[in-house]
Amino acid sequence: MHIQRTIKGKLVFEGTGLHTGKQSKVELLPASANAGILFNRTDVKDSPSIKADVYSVLDPKKFPRRTSIGQGDTYVHTIEHLMAALHLLKVDNIQVNISGKEIPGLDGSAKEYVNAIRKIGLVEQTANRKVLVLREPICLEQGISTLVALPHPHLRISYVLKYDNPVIGTQYADISINGELTDNFYEARTFCIEDEVKPLLDMGLGKGSNYDNTLVVGKEGVLENKLRFPDEFIKHKVMDLIGDLYLAGPIQAHIIAVRSGHSLNMKLLDKLRQYRDKTTNAGIGSGGLVPASGDQLNIKDIMRILPHRYPFLLVDKVTVIAAGQRAVGVKNVTMNEHFFQGHFPSKPVMPGVLIVEAMAQVGGVLMLGCDEHCGKLAYFMAADKVKFRKTVEPGDQLVMEVEIGRVRSRTGSVNSKAFVDGKLVAEAELKFALVDN
Repeated sequence: MHIQRTIKGKLVFEGTGLHTGKQSKVELLPASANAGILFNRTDVKDSPSIKADVYSVLDPKKFPRRTSIGQGDTYVHTIEHLMAALHLLKVDNIQVNISGKEIPGLDGSAKEYVNAIRKIGLVEQTANRKVLVLREPICLEQGISTLVALPHPHLRISYVLKYDNPVIGTQYADISINGELTDNFYEARTFCIEDEVKPLLDMGLGKGSNYDNTLVVGKEGVLENKLRFPDEFIKHKVMDLIGDLYLAGPIQAHIIAVRSGHSLNMKLLDKLRQYRDKTTNAGIGSGGLVPASGDQLNIKDIMRILPHRYPFLLVDKVTVIAAGQRAVGVKNVTMNEHFFQGHFPSKPVMPGVLIVEAMAQVGGVLMLGCDEHCGKLAYFMAADKVKFRKTVEPGDQLVMEVEIGRVRSRTGSVNSKAFVDGKLVAEAELKFALVDN
């Protein structure tokens, strides 16, 4: 059994963001057991705490060539090198205070983060690590890129890199992450092809990059710099993947990647999220990631928060709740549901409006289950972007994921999705009025 860890003291880093070109300052502070990796924007008034997990990942189409997380309108960009350092050193809980919207690029690798954390040291805590153990294969393709995740006793990365550039060519790396960190790949710096420089700058990216923190590769070699080791290009790709994977938490799997980048990595994170929720919600927790004690609400707990009762209480349990951030609820759909008596009784399907209501009730648990709104009622104000993707039938288990949007003293909004067997069946943006009971 592995124990959670945090750092022994405060660390400070200052530098320029690789893409924004803006100065930023980062403070790493110890955090309590089960806190996770929490980012706080100290330059944003009333900034929400952003937990670095699969629920906070931002769309790579909107923020390309980097890994970004956010909560509402507050973002933190280019976190992959810091996340790689935390993953490799098995840091489970840490508070990251950042003044600025992008993590400092430093030398373009995770080297300075790893060395500083090693120097200050780590301390074990009084909780076990929540390791996601993969029990079935996952396969993804995107153009000429492929990502496969297979069951394995520890984390192993097999990566194939292929560029038309003759300096890079085709490379292969096979690295196991098991026990102490021995490989030097965390020192591998980010790189780009010389022909990519102008298009990236035209996109508003790479404003903080230079020949010291970014390897610019021409047709005859690296411009105005030299490689730290012959396989630095592919080892940086492996480092990026390790950083992205840590958004799913500690994982045991063999990851086979062919020309994968941040965009496909994010798709794998989404599949891992679905797998984790499916195994947890279905009660197959013996080998999967099990929520810590206190993270689950049973039906009695739910009824202390919501005013709904049978036959209109549509949530059986809440399996995950992160205050002010997100919640996951479950509804077991059976043939005994009262609405099946009159809604297509010859071919029963759950009414779409009740799926929306079930998602809203999980949102209500999330918003009302805090000191500020305890005892209030949440009334519907609006339901936007409602889409139904698939019917829900007797025997299905409806898993509803809800993320906080904007919450004020009298109003609140949530982004909600409902799944059956990992497949999206409905989604909506829901807005509420929060009133005294």
